[in-house]
Amino acid sequence: MSETWGLVLAWVTGVVLGALFFGGLWVTVRRGASSKQTVLWFFGSLLLRTGIALAGFYIVSAGRWDRMLVCLFGFVIARLIVTRLIQAAERPAPIVQEADHAPHPR
Repeated sequence: MSETWGLVLAWVTGVVLGALFFGGLWVTVRRGASSKQTVLWFFGSLLLRTGIALAGFYIVSAGRWDRMLVCLFGFVIARLIVTRLIQAAERPAPIVQEADHAPHPR
């Protein structure tokens, strides 16, 4: 595999790892806050998300700093994307006012 494709694959993997990490964080906050076992949700999610991310970085890097850096860049890009998507999804729907058909008194 050429060096360029290796870096592209590292970037894509970083985006996927970031989406899993930050998407999982969002799910954890939504479910964990209303759960009776809040500590279990947050601590379990932290261990799982961090473990997956670290294992992914380790496998992708294969001992090469440039792949690690590109993977980290993809991870940060995923954070920006997930943050925007969550903000858009949680934004309240605009209130639509009905048309006023009654004549206005003058």
